[in-house]
Amino acid sequence: MSAAKRISMLATFGLLVMTAVWGSTFVLIKDVVGRMPVADFLAVRFIVATLAMFALFHRHVLRLERRQLWRGVVMGVLYGCGQLLQTWGLALISPSVSGFVTGMYVVFTPILATVLLRQRMPLTVWLAVGLATLGLALLSLNGFSVDPGVWLTLASALLYGLHIVALGHWSRADEAFGLSAVQMAVIALVCLLATLGHGGPVLPPDRSAWIAVLYMALVAGAGAMLMQTWAQAHLPATRAAIVMTTEPVFAAAFAVAFGSDILTWRMLCGGILVLGAMYLVELTPRRAPPAEAIHHEV
Repeated sequence: MSAAKRISMLATFGLLVMTAVWGSTFVLIKDVVGRMPVADFLAVRFIVATLAMFALFHRHVLRLERRQLWRGVVMGVLYGCGQLLQTWGLALISPSVSGFVTGMYVVFTPILATVLLRQRMPLTVWLAVGLATLGLALLSLNGFSVDPGVWLTLASALLYGLHIVALGHWSRADEAFGLSAVQMAVIALVCLLATLGHGGPVLPPDRSAWIAVLYMALVAGAGAMLMQTWAQAHLPATRAAIVMTTEPVFAAAFAVAFGSDILTWRMLCGGILVLGAMYLVELTPRRAPPAEAIHHEV
């Protein structure tokens, strides 16, 4: 096996681990946001993650060129706004509908890559997108109504798709630490600004809430951002998006394991379709880009 193939497999595995961590947070988030405002929870979570990232990787931030710093700012704004739109939308619609609509970034990512980067997608990738979308629908959708919450969540999915495309195009493996820290700081700032309307963020109310926030800040926040930034330096954006469709599969598995949900045929079929989409993408031959395109900058 070639070194490039091994790194690609490691990056795919890393994204799977990261997505499993994201899936594990649904039960925790449901409990915490019931006791503190959503924007405040996000602000505290990402501020803690930022402090940890800069304590470890401040030298890597200083090594970034000005262009990469601005790119980190842009990607942080995209992700931070996506987080806020998703949670605001969730307040207006059911979690099942929110989960499906958020997962539409799987559809947006190849479309955006095609339009913005002029990437040609193999037919098998579009087939995988269709399978993943159907799998997400089976996992998450229980009735659908087009209301303001749906549009807010759909906008967040579009921003997540833009973030995935930008990260795949701009991320470099040797800059992953610094770029991750910059993005985290900007996400924290975006969420902090959202709390100013009621005088600033409210802190977690008790010890269990703090434990949950620290886990989501350090593991599902800083750790996940670092892994995603590094992995997407080695994977196409569309492939990364389809790998991340396993999030609802992991979320359903954790929900069943912790007794907050029961295993149904829809979960099984949806999970099989999502995993089938991943497998289909893994089997798709990947052509090497022409030499002049490897370092192309937008």
